[in-house]
Amino acid sequence: MEEIATIQGGIAEDHRGSIRFVNDFDMTAVKRFYIIENKDTETIRGWRAHRIEQRWFYVLEGAFSLKTVKIDDWDEASRDLPVDETIIRSADQRVIHVPVGYGTAFQALEPGSRLLVFADYGIGHAKEDDYTYALTYFLRANF
Repeated sequence: MEEIATIQGGIAEDHRGSIRFVNDFDMTAVKRFYIIENKDTETIRGWRAHRIEQRWFYVLEGAFSLKTVKIDDWDEASRDLPVDETIIRSADQRVIHVPVGYGTAFQALEPGSRLLVFADYGIGHAKEDDYTYALTYFLRANF
């Protein structure tokens, strides 16, 4: 199974302003995108896992805590799986690629944070590949 990866970008600035970019992000597989903006910094979105779809995450504004868990059994995932956390900030200029087989949970760390999400399947497929777990399901999540 593929591992979570970072695709580093950058910023170019001159007297006209700035351009943020992630030139190494190959968007060939992308079919749609959406933007997440939590109502506050207490709200946690998750756990949602995908067996077939993959996602790419880019912070447009602010910062997010991204927690990930590699699902071991799609019929009944182990509750004590390791949970990894990555802090992603708009200033980082990077895309986080979460391949198939992972669950994710997000929490905004700053008010007004916005997260751009890319997916490799259309919305019509989403209901066929949606595995949802309670926030307390994975015991090592530490929310």
